[in-house]
Amino acid sequence: MFESAGGGGAVLALDELEASILRSLEVQMLELIGPGPGGEGDGAGDPLAALFAEGPSKAPEDPALARLFPDAYGDPDGPGDAESREASGEFRRYTELDLRARKREDALHVVRALDGLGGEGGTVDLDPAACRCWLGALNDLRLTLGVRLEVTDDDERGLYGLPDADDRKPLVMAYLWLGALQESLLEAITD
Repeated sequence: MFESAGGGGAVLALDELEASILRSLEVQMLELIGPGPGGEGDGAGDPLAALFAEGPSKAPEDPALARLFPDAYGDPDGPGDAESREASGEFRRYTELDLRARKREDALHVVRALDGLGGEGGTVDLDPAACRCWLGALNDLRLTLGVRLEVTDDDERGLYGLPDADDRKPLVMAYLWLGALQESLLEAITD
């Protein structure tokens, strides 16, 4: 778990398996979020076009992506009215590309830090800016796994008693571990 390094920084000791699992999850997150600069149709060859690029106006169909990039207006669990859907579409058009870029950068920051361990376990030292990236990346992973596992606030406690024979057990263990990592990072940076 994370420990305080003082000044808003943190230190994390990982064994080889933990580092490998976390790296694999972050790489999968990068694949889910999608390509970054240089991707087809994003205006990467023209900086001015990239500056004024518009994102999608509709929510993603994948439930995990919809959780990572929610509508800005209306009830997330309700059908929503035409006005809130239109306002959400406009908001999404001008913000989603930046939000995707930030989430991509957070995940890449974690992958690069883990790559610095050389495929082995070790210690990762994080300054305050890196802690923010890790918090965002851990949160995104946890949200995504929560959607895939269909976790609700009511049944999160029941995950601890899931039988070993349940096919979801490995993902549940990762979900719970990510939650503990996230909590320990928050405690470390506030010490």
